[in-house]
Amino acid sequence: MAKPVIDYKKCVACGTCVQVCPVEVYANEKDKVVVKKPDACVECRACEVSCPQEAIKVIP
Repeated sequence: MAKPVIDYKKCVACGTCVQVCPVEVYANEKDKVVVKKPDACVECRACEVSCPQEAIKVIP
């Protein structure tokens, strides 16, 4: 099962991943984006492709 990982050195908490994820893996918490439901990931990689900072990797 794939696991999305956020590189917080690159992430600017823009929320793009929260918006594009079809299964709501990500959530905004305080001033950062977190992987709230990693087990829900369907490996579509929309988050990885859409992230303007290239801060997300979906690891198989």
